[in-house]
Amino acid sequence: MHRTTLGLPAFTSARTGGIVRWLGVLLLSVMLAACGGGGGDNSSSSSGGSSGGSSGGSGGSGGGSSSTSTANAQPTAANGTNAVPINVNSGVAKFVNIPNVSVTVCAPNTSVCQTIDNIQVDTASFGLRILNSAAQSVIGNLPGTRAANGGQLAECAGFADGYTWGTVRTADVRIGTEVAAAVPIQIIGDLDAAAAPTGVNGCPSGNDENSTADIGANGILGIGPQTYDCNTGCASTALNGMYFSCTNGTNCVGTTVPVAQQVTNPATKFPVDNNGVIVQLPPVPDGGQASATGVLIFGIGTQSNNGLAGVTKYGTDQYGDLTGTYKGNTYTTFFDSGSNGNFFPDSYPLCSPTSAFYCPSSEQSLSATIRGTEGNSAVVPFQLVNARTLTQNGSNFAFNSLGGQLGLDNMFDFGLPFFFGRHVYVGFQLPNSPAYVAF
Repeated sequence: MHRTTLGLPAFTSARTGGIVRWLGVLLLSVMLAACGGGGGDNSSSSSGGSSGGSSGGSGGSGGGSSSTSTANAQPTAANGTNAVPINVNSGVAKFVNIPNVSVTVCAPNTSVCQTIDNIQVDTASFGLRILNSAAQSVIGNLPGTRAANGGQLAECAGFADGYTWGTVRTADVRIGTEVAAAVPIQIIGDLDAAAAPTGVNGCPSGNDENSTADIGANGILGIGPQTYDCNTGCASTALNGMYFSCTNGTNCVGTTVPVAQQVTNPATKFPVDNNGVIVQLPPVPDGGQASATGVLIFGIGTQSNNGLAGVTKYGTDQYGDLTGTYKGNTYTTFFDSGSNGNFFPDSYPLCSPTSAFYCPSSEQSLSATIRGTEGNSAVVPFQLVNARTLTQNGSNFAFNSLGGQLGLDNMFDFGLPFFFGRHVYVGFQLPNSPAYVAF
């Protein structure tokens, strides 16, 4: 894991992550009793919808429309059915800006279940990944998936600084009263780290991230716009460095995987509310606060609480990426609740020579412009505050002004700070509906 020390005794550590193609999350941890890094991916697919979150109409095709985004919306109530609470607080590893929900995992078609708290909500990855250590009550009842050659199917989900390694198993996934039946999930850390393949077609470089100290949560709920985490790329070739066939947990070699057996975004498999999600978090002050509680809503336009109105849609590609400009430069831009800061190239001083976080001498009022595939555009204002100043008291975990750099000159990552004060919609890629973000 890549760690960045900001030079304070109370906290340290930054983490970048992101599954293979997508890149993703930089996690700053607050070290009170523990330190570590968090997880998430960068496929960026948060669609934004906001009651009071943006000006401009619903937009459309053709010439497009233009708006300026603001961030003062309050979350609606969690009803426990298709809407469940999101908590941003100290979580299980005292990482800042980690949005967590509770997920219940069951052996398929049984009542053998376990509810697991502190699962990170990630709008820029696809699929549910749970730590082996967090699922001990149910894991023995989850059937493993067999590879094409009869071996045990395992996955190496690559992050910018490491990877998650573990088997693919089948589970019924319940969130609120929504149930995705018999979907493939990844169990992180249930295979020996030494069995993870290396070399050209093996796992990426970096550490095997298999604990809460590595991930910052008990698992990752990837609800980006795709249904499957690898899609046809893994179905047609074994040389993807992602899926492997193992013999008794060892001797793992690359394998093809049919799309239906790949780790799957469970929200796409709900019976009704399966066309997208809405992430709602309250506004927080620029200096941060101890915690924030919002709501994760499943479905868009399927229930009385998830209508798409008063927001602008911005078309994305299948990964949730669109085009953005910042200070005259053009970037691939995405919206990623799995990133704990906004990450973008700039010349602001870093908090230390090895830090990924910016420490400007004063608060900066900045903006970037985004443009969807249909031509709709928006100016998105955001704040940047010295990361050392923000985290110096060690008691705040929700920040709307934390920022840094990913070390990639062509990427602009609107992370969790963007989501505070907004209703952000993620429209899934469907046969008759392309992916989009709306806010």
